[in-house]
Amino acid sequence: MILIAILAGTLAAGIGSVWLAALLSFGVLARYTTHMLSLAAGALLATAFMHLLPEAFESQAGAQELFGTLLVGLVFFFLLDKAELYHHGHEHHDPQVAATVRTGNSVRAERVGTSPGPLAHGHAHHHDHDHGQSARSGSWAVLTGDSVHAFGDGILIASAFVADMRLGVITALAVLAHEIPHHMGDLVVLRQTSSNQRAALIKVSLAGAVTALGGLVGYALVDMLHDWLPYFLVVASSSFVYVALADLIPQLQKRLSARETVAQIAWLGVGIALVTVVSGLAHSQ
Repeated sequence: MILIAILAGTLAAGIGSVWLAALLSFGVLARYTTHMLSLAAGALLATAFMHLLPEAFESQAGAQELFGTLLVGLVFFFLLDKAELYHHGHEHHDPQVAATVRTGNSVRAERVGTSPGPLAHGHAHHHDHDHGQSARSGSWAVLTGDSVHAFGDGILIASAFVADMRLGVITALAVLAHEIPHHMGDLVVLRQTSSNQRAALIKVSLAGAVTALGGLVGYALVDMLHDWLPYFLVVASSSFVYVALADLIPQLQKRLSARETVAQIAWLGVGIALVTVVSGLAHSQ
């Protein structure tokens, strides 16, 4: 039963997030992209601090060891970020349009040329000399990075399901939420190598399906190393906290009107409430 739940949760998070991202990227909901960042940040923080970490600290593991694991996890994801493996720095290589700059699992659109600096100059230089080749290689980097990231997400989801079915559902939804802006950037990059929206969607969906493979491996790993489950949960928490605080929230820290600020806070609250409501529903069944 747990294995079936893991497969369902990983496929929903891995592939469902891609299709929702396509709806936002290609459909009429594109204008709500900024709100999705707020919602994803709230969901990630609520999942980490209200569910995963409390579950880990209810075990027999020592607080000092768990806090140490949390610290190591945050530093580890920071180093992977610096190496462009965890967030695999997607870039939009056309200097005539908005450059989509991937910072973690989110999207930040910047108009190249509107402000001077290394980013604008780097894009222009790259376009002038080797646009076609970089676009092709960039698409493979996107798909490879997505596959690796999806595999890790699958392990995290499996760890949560093994600990508690309610935690598994919440974690899968949190992964789905934060992967939506992540995959929006992927789809934009792949569209630069092909004008075929369907092909781009299929490629990113296949990469997202690797989440299920990670879930199977995670299920076997956690089952064999059950005593290590609290540490898996803490690592999952460190991933969510890092993505929310280092990637999503900094993009929300900009000067806005009072109305836009209220909307931003409201969507952040919706993310937190979503996790709380799903937790309550799953716990009552």
